[in-house]
Amino acid sequence: MPDIPQVLFREMNRFVKPLVKAGLGSPLPIGLGAVVLESTGRVSGEPREVPVLGFRVGGRVVVSTVRSSSQWLKNLEADDQAAVWYGGRRRPAKATVQRGP
Repeated sequence: MPDIPQVLFREMNRFVKPLVKAGLGSPLPIGLGAVVLESTGRVSGEPREVPVLGFRVGGRVVVSTVRSSSQWLKNLEADDQAAVWYGGRRRPAKATVQRGP
């Protein structure tokens, strides 16, 4: 049986991702907005992209999730090299993953 939340997020992301990559909803230099987080699949080795909300402070973007089983989170734990799309541009990034309260 399919994981309903996972299927819903996947379908929503398919629609939202191109809009966010184009810059729609991007955070200002300080503030909350939509970004696309790019990571490398820990099993496939292929690029993976997911739209998430991010808080931007200058050149840093902080993202969070309430789903500790998110695949993008596990991918970043396996490989900290990433990229973040905002303002219509791809920016290379190095991820730091912190779990817990």
